[in-house]
Amino acid sequence: MAQWTQMQMLIQYLPDQTINELYSATTFPIEVRYFLADWIEEQRWEDFEVDNVDQKVQAESLLEQIIAKLQTKAQEISNVVDKMKLMQISRHMSMFSSQPLQFATMVRDILRKERVLLSTAIPNLQQFPHFSSREVVSTAPNMRDVDHLVLKVLELQECRKRIHHLQEELNWERQNFESLHGPIQQNGLDPQNSELQKIQTHIQQLEYNVKTIAKNRFQLLQETVDCLDQCQARLISRLKAWRWEQHQATIGLPFDDNLSPLQTWCEQLLGVNGKLRQEVMLMGEPIPELQEKLARLLQALIQSSLMVDKQPPQVIKTQSKFSTTVRYLLGEKVAPGKPVMVKAQIITEMQARSLGQMGTVPSENVGELINNSAILEHNTASKSTCATFRNMSIKKIKRADRKGSESVTEEKFALLFSAEITITGCDKPYKIQMISLPVVIIVHGSQDNNALATIIWDCAFSEPDRIPFVVPERVPWKRMCMILNSKFTSEIQTQHNLDQYNQHFLAQKIFDKHDISGDFSNMMVTWAQFNKEVLPGRQFTFWQWFEGVMELTKKHLKTYWSDGLIFGFIGKQHLHLILKDRPNGTFLLRFSDSEIGGITIAYVSASENGGQKIQNIQPFTKRDLDIRCLGDRIRDIDHITFLYPEYPKHDVFKKYYTGNNRLNTLLIPVGKFPETHSESTVLSLSMQDIYNRLCLCVCREAGSASPTVSSLPPHISSANCRSALSFRSLYALPDICHCI
Repeated sequence: MAQWTQMQMLIQYLPDQTINELYSATTFPIEVRYFLADWIEEQRWEDFEVDNVDQKVQAESLLEQIIAKLQTKAQEISNVVDKMKLMQISRHMSMFSSQPLQFATMVRDILRKERVLLSTAIPNLQQFPHFSSREVVSTAPNMRDVDHLVLKVLELQECRKRIHHLQEELNWERQNFESLHGPIQQNGLDPQNSELQKIQTHIQQLEYNVKTIAKNRFQLLQETVDCLDQCQARLISRLKAWRWEQHQATIGLPFDDNLSPLQTWCEQLLGVNGKLRQEVMLMGEPIPELQEKLARLLQALIQSSLMVDKQPPQVIKTQSKFSTTVRYLLGEKVAPGKPVMVKAQIITEMQARSLGQMGTVPSENVGELINNSAILEHNTASKSTCATFRNMSIKKIKRADRKGSESVTEEKFALLFSAEITITGCDKPYKIQMISLPVVIIVHGSQDNNALATIIWDCAFSEPDRIPFVVPERVPWKRMCMILNSKFTSEIQTQHNLDQYNQHFLAQKIFDKHDISGDFSNMMVTWAQFNKEVLPGRQFTFWQWFEGVMELTKKHLKTYWSDGLIFGFIGKQHLHLILKDRPNGTFLLRFSDSEIGGITIAYVSASENGGQKIQNIQPFTKRDLDIRCLGDRIRDIDHITFLYPEYPKHDVFKKYYTGNNRLNTLLIPVGKFPETHSESTVLSLSMQDIYNRLCLCVCREAGSASPTVSSLPPHISSANCRSALSFRSLYALPDICHCI
């Protein structure tokens, strides 16, 4: 809800004096706020400062637009009284033509006061029957905090001005008193002269007022500095939260990467700090404790405003290009003239810890980083100040001594960005620095999967404000399960979550438990179970297998999964349980648990003794689905007719069929033929030998005694039999090598 919409509900409960002070008829009538409400709130009034002459052109433009819009609105209104009123206001507002910055800051202060009223007055209005706080969307906490702070500064400045005016009046009255008192004494007149007494009484009253206001001013100054401290603490906490949310985004959690509101917050606090330092100086005598506190707050703000806007890849291969961007939130306040160079270097986990404790840039270089410097540049359109490293590359890396079975893909590094910066209005340069999220550096693509596992574990289970880069060795399964679901859905970009059956099977797999009714939620998963120890009877880890399924689903099965056509993760025990009473031809799609990145069809078929059996077709891999899509493969197989529980195959899959010719497919279940030969052995045979053996294999399955050409799918001939090896899954054969 727009701010003015909230104010309209509030105004009816405000005193007339408050409304008149807020919308002065001589400067900014309420009609301007009413008729131009949306446009006014779309502009960036918070950027304006009355003494910033560089903003004069922008302020003039906004003033001209307001006058033009009022004139346009007047022409659109049919009511003659409103029309004349708006035309009069538009002419009257031209008085600001010589003071556009005063006009812009006036509008800024009106909007701030509105927000303060909304945040402070609304809780006291619940007694009114027609007022509902649920109708009001309160402003962001940081804006309310800053508005309160800014109003305190304005009050402090007004206090100083009042003291100044009183002091001037006091000086005048003292001079007046002396000019009268001298002649009276010289002429022997009555010293109790009524006029003299009156002036003396006025002087005493002025002295008392100056002293009282000065005392209040000092107290207000202390309160405002404390308020700045609290507001800045909330800002720095929010900056840390932004970095934490950016870290969590790696595992698929939601993240708003917009830094503009935080930049505005930083700039406002910098402005307040400058004004308070000025007020301390104008107190007339040094106040060391306030000066030191403001200096400390200034340094903390300047150093906290460097952010890694676009993180480098968290798995970086040496000799490969990558990019990253750092943003300085106080960029518009950087002193002009000298360009700011940001430098990057690689640091180890131990150096990152020392950085947090000592705050100094590590001297030891652990890696050679190419193109590791960039200039901090301001973008006027986006109002952002960034240093972009476009072609960075790690030439070589020096690794630490590893402990026990620790591999290179478990070693974490980071990029440290540092610069020296001078802020306008500050008398010295400041050193600023910020580290990236943890990165794993690899030298070969085969290490990518294991390196990614390290990053996933780090992002999922690290704690805010941790010692770099400490993570627990074991976590509860229920947390792990949430992370797997979040990563799976975000990677595939789907709203279809892993259901309870999927989650249960994943627990069975990682814990090597086969109890289909067990509760795994409170069991602890170790890092070793996640990605160090291979799964029982397999040559790969849990993460390698899970990541393979994600890749396959992302590239070939996204829409099938999103439409709920893939059952997904399910164990064979559970599979037999749900399919045992289904009619022949009932099938479901499940991810293979025997190989990385495969999907198989489990279906009900008739057994030799007249009963039923559950068959699993050789899994289709990425290579298979590159050749022929899953929809066409399902269409090709006549033995399967109903998707579990009872959806006709052609009704649910017809939208996935392509125009490719239907193949006369022969189903050979996984493991049908125990005798095997390696592919290298098969390739040593002649094409005719392969063809003859394949024909014999097919005839055995079909129950025929003699092989014939018609026994094979039409695309396999003695002339192309060897090429058929490369396309064996095209014909739904489990593996031609198993058949010859």
